[in-house]
Amino acid sequence: MREHDERGTTMTGVDPDRLDDQQLMKELETIHRTRHDTLLYGSNDALRVHNERMAQLEGEYLRRNPRRCVAPGRTRDGARERACPEAAREERTPVGKWGSGGPATREPGSV
Repeated sequence: MREHDERGTTMTGVDPDRLDDQQLMKELETIHRTRHDTLLYGSNDALRVHNERMAQLEGEYLRRNPRRCVAPGRTRDGARERACPEAAREERTPVGKWGSGGPATREPGSV
């Protein structure tokens, strides 16, 4: 459905604040599912419209769910721990010219 707002710009779809929670989730699932193909094969106009609609829908979701549950693994600290779980328990040693990147204690004779 295409509608024109009072500024003369084109909007695709129903205004997100008019969707109920179930409709909003369905719209979000659809737009996320089509994202990859739009990025790879869509015209610049299609990608622009997709970006705008995704931002509208995600913004509405965040407005309705300001205290949504955030999984610890989806944070920067959680991602770092997933990438190197043993490093989270050890003292970190610099890598490259500043250190070996291994544990803080070194064997005798090592550089």
